[in-house]
Amino acid sequence: MDELSRLLIEHATWLQVERGLAVNSLAAYRRDLSRYESFVRSRGINDASAVAEATVSAYVDHLKRARDDEGKPRYAPASIARALVAVRSFHRFCRDEGFVAMDPSEEVGAPRVPQGIPKALTEEEIESLLDSVEGSDPRALRDRAILETLYGTGSRISELVGLDREDLDLEDGVVRVFGKGSKERVVPIGRSAREAVSDYLQRGRPALERPSTRRVPGDPVFLNARGGRLTRQSCWKIVTAAGDRVGLSGRLSPHVLRHSCATHMIEHGADIRVVQELLGHASLSTTQVYTKVSPARLRAVYELAHPRARATARRE
Repeated sequence: MDELSRLLIEHATWLQVERGLAVNSLAAYRRDLSRYESFVRSRGINDASAVAEATVSAYVDHLKRARDDEGKPRYAPASIARALVAVRSFHRFCRDEGFVAMDPSEEVGAPRVPQGIPKALTEEEIESLLDSVEGSDPRALRDRAILETLYGTGSRISELVGLDREDLDLEDGVVRVFGKGSKERVVPIGRSAREAVSDYLQRGRPALERPSTRRVPGDPVFLNARGGRLTRQSCWKIVTAAGDRVGLSGRLSPHVLRHSCATHMIEHGADIRVVQELLGHASLSTTQVYTKVSPARLRAVYELAHPRARATARRE
């Protein structure tokens, strides 16, 4: 094992043990750094101390120039920016731990990532979506509970499928979720979602249980047809299938329900710091994107609220 391989392993252990990153985040770092390692080795570099700023800049340019079979950019600006975050994390770790003298990635700029406004559904679309799951069979009860919980709590898909029954307190209307980096938070769950989850637990989940369920780690709330814990991929399919039924094909994902939860709360007057706590955002700036509104809504609120917005409000 050469020095580069050793430091990459040391860094991966540090991410897991010291920073406590979630499984999905660790996998993303592993993919990005594996790609970076291949690039660095292709230039004859086998030691982190031999990497220069020009090497990191060349890697960013390499990602920008990469094209797929149709000649389109292989990596979006956000993907390149994320890849550079992983590279910076690795080189900063090597410097801070004293393995190398300098961080060659420190001054390398990432591509500008356009900040888009989350495409939340309207409240009417949410109503149609939540009404789209019909029937009282176990899967229908489960799927309805999933949709209601994602929208009702603003949870991430990984947080939802990771729920155990001990995390639910339906009587008090709260749910304990474990977010990024295994950070725990307690969030409210509304009446509609509580009723859907309770109905599923009483009439749906028992029918999905199998002998193998007892061997599943934890005590998962949401089960698949084989009695195991529902996966992120399966949950994603459930959500998008519901969207297809009400004409939301291509617009709906679990994260859109999270966006919609936050956006609708802001529109109904929720304090942004409360929404930050609900969503588990470490930084308020992440939550602030939900305060962006359309020009039409901005004008409507302005005309209602500003004392001199209308010409009739003139003094004699």
